Amino acid sequence: MSAGIADKAKALYGQRYAEFLDSLAAYRYFPLTIYQGIKDVNSGTISVSFKAIDGRIDQAAGIAFNIKQNGDYLVIRANPLENNMVAFKMERGHRSVVQWIRNIPIKSKKWYTLKVVIDGEKAEGYLNNKRYISFKYKKKIDGKLGLWSKSDSHVFFDNFFVQPK
Repeated sequence: MSAGIADKAKALYGQRYAEFLDSLAAYRYFPLTIYQGIKDVNSGTISVSFKAIDGRIDQAAGIAFNIKQNGDYLVIRANPLENNMVAFKMERGHRSVVQWIRNIPIKSKKWYTLKVVIDGEKAEGYLNNKRYISFKYKKKIDGKLGLWSKSDSHVFFDNFFVQPK
């Protein structure tokens, strides 16, 4: 599928076009890198600087956490193309929304700091030290960490920092 579909979907669905594109299998691929420096994190702070450079379908930058050996994980990501932040869970190969916050003031080609704070079952997501995401997971968060992206996103990451409690 071409990025032209993304343009048509935006014209038809307005600000909710991203939700429509998420329903199409061709747009459901999520590059993930796993940090090997720490075995598991169940409480602490993870942060990374990111700059979304390009992407017609997505410009997503995320922190993945609670990564399990079977491929399940949680992610909090920001996307300047959609002006939003989203917390997703990936379970058994299926992604679902935990929390979706729209109308976030975020632009492409500008550096931001994304931060995730984990405390037991609770996770919070911050953009430039402002909290936008907060949720309680169904069980204690305890797993590997990584960086996440989506689809055709071209994103720079820098200053990855982990501070376990």
